[in-house]
Amino acid sequence: MDAKMILRMNAADHEISYANNSSFQKQVILKIRPIIEESITDAFKKIAPVCMKVADLGCSSGPNVFLAIWHILDTVHGICQQEQLKLPEFEVLLNDLPENDFNFVFKSIPGFYERLKKERGDMLQERCFIGGVAGSFYHRLFPTKSLHFVHSSYGIHWLSKVPVGLEDNKGNVYMARSSPPSVFKAYADQFQKDFTNFLSLRSEEIMPQGCMGVVQEADVDSFNVPHYTPCKEEIAEIVEREGSFDIKRLQVFEANPSAVLNREEQLHNQDLDFNVYLEMGKKTANGVRAISEPLLSSHFGDAVIDKLFKRYATHVADGLGNSKFHKLTTIVVSLTKK
Repeated sequence: MDAKMILRMNAADHEISYANNSSFQKQVILKIRPIIEESITDAFKKIAPVCMKVADLGCSSGPNVFLAIWHILDTVHGICQQEQLKLPEFEVLLNDLPENDFNFVFKSIPGFYERLKKERGDMLQERCFIGGVAGSFYHRLFPTKSLHFVHSSYGIHWLSKVPVGLEDNKGNVYMARSSPPSVFKAYADQFQKDFTNFLSLRSEEIMPQGCMGVVQEADVDSFNVPHYTPCKEEIAEIVEREGSFDIKRLQVFEANPSAVLNREEQLHNQDLDFNVYLEMGKKTANGVRAISEPLLSSHFGDAVIDKLFKRYATHVADGLGNSKFHKLTTIVVSLTKK
């Protein structure tokens, strides 16, 4: 399976699109904002560039595309105002695989510029230049020593390909309790190769003292095939072995991935005597579907998808009704180029 040709989020703007089912990812980006601010402040003060070049790897599409970018620009803008420094220009490079919904991304740029102008003034808006770069971050994407800051949120746990040696993983499409030890080793080995390669490539593209912030899942059940969720120790070991970066911050935290209904939805469902857990189950299933549908469809065809996610929504609702709330563990690592 060529992951880069089928691995994408559901496009457009509809009920099961990624744009309408990425509230958890937004929750995580907002939670790690202090770490992004710390990293970008450190990089900016050390390098003080005339033009600050920032890349967001695995940007996807939807309302979260510009969330981290806003934090970065806003942080530098605040530093310059506080210390009376000249505001640099910004070159923002949004990256994802070629099948990503870049049309949605590019159509969103004017709205982002308008927000910059309204909330931060003409100067910041006029100094920000945004472009797209299609390609896998497991290959070189940018010129040598051209980047000051790299951000990647919920992308690195996607592997470059399905691991080899899964022939004995009968009846499963991912690691499971019934999987033999060789399957777990195959996934771990593939992640080690991919993450080492990722670090090596970025070390060529990031200038000395530049920074990188990476957010990824950890220790969570999933049926997505080219996908691996490492532990904190694995991340630290690979970064140390690869040798191009110093770890500035390595943090683990938990968040609730179950979709929570807003107050209006709760009142609406209560008035109509709906089961709130069924609605939450549906929202959670839509979120998973927005991420995994293209991958699953490539394996099993489109005919099974609706039935699959209806069953999944019911399964989630049953778990919520029995108070079986599952916490999703997230790893955040902030790195500085040596």
